[in-house]
Amino acid sequence: MHVTYIFCHGLNGCGQYDEEYAKKPYWGGESGDVVTKLRDQGYEAYAASVAPQGSAWDRACELYAQLAGTKTDYGVAHSREYRHERFGRDFSGDALIPSWDDDTHLVLIGHSFGGVTVRLLAELLAHGSQEESDATPEGELSPLFAGGMGERVRTIVTIASPSNGTTAYDLAADPTFDAKRIRVPLKYRLMDKLMKSRTKIKGDGRDQRDWASFDMFVDNAQAINAKLPLLPHVYYLSVACNATKPGEGGTRVPDPELMEPLFFRSSTLMGRYSGTTRAGQAIGDDWHANDGLVNTVSERAPFGDPQQPLDRGNVAKGTWNVMPDIRANHSYFQGGYFKKQDPSPFFEDLMGLLSSLD
Repeated sequence: MHVTYIFCHGLNGCGQYDEEYAKKPYWGGESGDVVTKLRDQGYEAYAASVAPQGSAWDRACELYAQLAGTKTDYGVAHSREYRHERFGRDFSGDALIPSWDDDTHLVLIGHSFGGVTVRLLAELLAHGSQEESDATPEGELSPLFAGGMGERVRTIVTIASPSNGTTAYDLAADPTFDAKRIRVPLKYRLMDKLMKSRTKIKGDGRDQRDWASFDMFVDNAQAINAKLPLLPHVYYLSVACNATKPGEGGTRVPDPELMEPLFFRSSTLMGRYSGTTRAGQAIGDDWHANDGLVNTVSERAPFGDPQQPLDRGNVAKGTWNVMPDIRANHSYFQGGYFKKQDPSPFFEDLMGLLSSLD
């Protein structure tokens, strides 16, 4: 048995297959590539490259193809419903990892939307997809959709992940919430526009439900969670971030000492937004703390799943082991943008914990 650590980036991120990663690695940024550092320390660690703005389903299929060294198969049923090609990039002869068999025990580490991606991959590896099995001609079914490979996943770690969605999307679509009435300094409004201009989706004709931006609405995240039961043999760990401080009347405001300037406006709005989703999920004061892009309460664990505070001496399987919240913004693990940071201490501690699990 050998343990392989797979790092899966979040929205608009990159990995080892991308030229951008060599210039500025997603994991660590200007402070240095975290994944390379870990390999130098003896860990078999790799940085996957999945669709920067793709849905959790598409990204999980791409991640599997990289691990298995095969052509990406999004599935007959999925590609038909969401109006895009069934097959994507071919990783035959160019696999992310040296070997892929039952002796490969994966530790899947996902930042932001990468956390949702790796959870879906684990479910497909374990149980496959009945819908794809029913829709696929005999002899053409991808092993991913056949399942039976759940034992290859040892640990899942979600880092600042929108496990229950993020109100950054809900508030923008809520006609009862007037963001223009909330004062945000001009420089942060301009930075917000800069960020959005660089992350705007370039449509390709596919169904609008097949983008990460759809999956991250609170209700849609809950729908995904309903399809992702915890696997009893897997260790689940999570860490949430909070870069806000108390405001008036139960609101939260960005902490200028911690908050990435690019996220200042979105954090301000999330720290004030309350309401009720179409499915009846109440968004109250407990949702106001955030890391600039994702609500802290959403990052700890999927609602309804069993969870407990992390006990380093007794990490349990089949339940969420929730690490203490970190006082940091969403980009801390990437080394920051305008506010430079070095996440190496966090990852060194995390790897020590993960390598101690039996």
